[in-house]
Amino acid sequence: MAGDTVLAVLLGLFDLLLFAADGFDEIAELPPWYVAVPLDIAMVVPLVFRRRSPLWSAYTVLVLSVVHGSLQLGTAGAAGLAMSIYSVVVYVGRRQGLVFVGAVVLSSAVQLALEQTDELVISVLFLAFGIALCWTLGEFVGARRAYDVEVEARLHLLETERDQATRIAVAEERGRIARELHDVVAHAVSVMVVQADGASYAMQSNPELAQRALHTISETGRGALGELRRLLDVLRSDDADGEPRVPQPDVHALAELADRMRAAGVPVELEAGELGDLPAGVSLGIYRIVQESLTNTLKHAGRGATASVRVHRTGDLVEVLVSDDGAGAVPQLVPAGRRDPRLPGGNGLIGMRERAHVYGGTLDVGPAPGGGWQVRAALPVRLDK
Repeated sequence: MAGDTVLAVLLGLFDLLLFAADGFDEIAELPPWYVAVPLDIAMVVPLVFRRRSPLWSAYTVLVLSVVHGSLQLGTAGAAGLAMSIYSVVVYVGRRQGLVFVGAVVLSSAVQLALEQTDELVISVLFLAFGIALCWTLGEFVGARRAYDVEVEARLHLLETERDQATRIAVAEERGRIARELHDVVAHAVSVMVVQADGASYAMQSNPELAQRALHTISETGRGALGELRRLLDVLRSDDADGEPRVPQPDVHALAELADRMRAAGVPVELEAGELGDLPAGVSLGIYRIVQESLTNTLKHAGRGATASVRVHRTGDLVEVLVSDDGAGAVPQLVPAGRRDPRLPGGNGLIGMRERAHVYGGTLDVGPAPGGGWQVRAALPVRLDK
């Protein structure tokens, strides 16, 4: 409304200046100032609201223009009608625009008939040209506005579909994590049952062996409780019950994973420090993060790329760094209009992020400072005492 206000003020000032200039002409027949000035102001006020209430503004301008034009108070009446035709076509539609143009033509015809001017043909041509020009501009701008609205709606739909796909990927990944944690907990419960049976048999004959078995049951139960707490926070898909249960790898299988990647053509340098006894779920999460990172290197880094895996434990925190020197950090190798497939947002990276978050860890993915690509994860080791 700020721009329309400025435009209305300029039109009103122009008509007021014309009225003041005509006041020096003794021949000119002018209405008194207390009629002309309020009418000039009232003529331009509806133009301020031509976008917010286009129909109300247009018909108010039409009514005022009849009086304004008959008193010959300036150009605000004609200019206001032109702006109103344009506004109705753009902001309301063609049907209402045709109705308003018909009202304008009818009022103009009545005025021309009453004035009985000698320049009737010129006035009719000027009116027709003005209506055609305003209508054409309104059609063009209206089409642009409709196109922008359609593009915005499609972009919103694409964003909704992308968010839905992300949520589906997260749900699927959490279901897979839940199945893997099920194996961890099932293993812990099995150990507890076996140790409890052994302790019951050795209670009388070998109390020391029974005590060790009870200690193992206690430690295994504490670890299983920790895994169950995390399991409750993971959504599990209903269609996963029929999938087979298989033993899951851990950090001790990283060397075998590195060997498989070397056989696939990606030289991998593995450096794993002393990790100690990690919870099975954390150990599995570390393995999956390294596995997904090396898989991305194999698929996207390009020929001749090498990878480096660093896994170190500092106190109760395990840090994982997987980096490569491939093409991920070279923007010009990604075609225009496409993003790097290893940018955050892919399903594999969503899965890695979910694995890290399940255990209260963090995950950072992006170009490495020295070139290439890197995945950095930090997972806390939570051992219940």
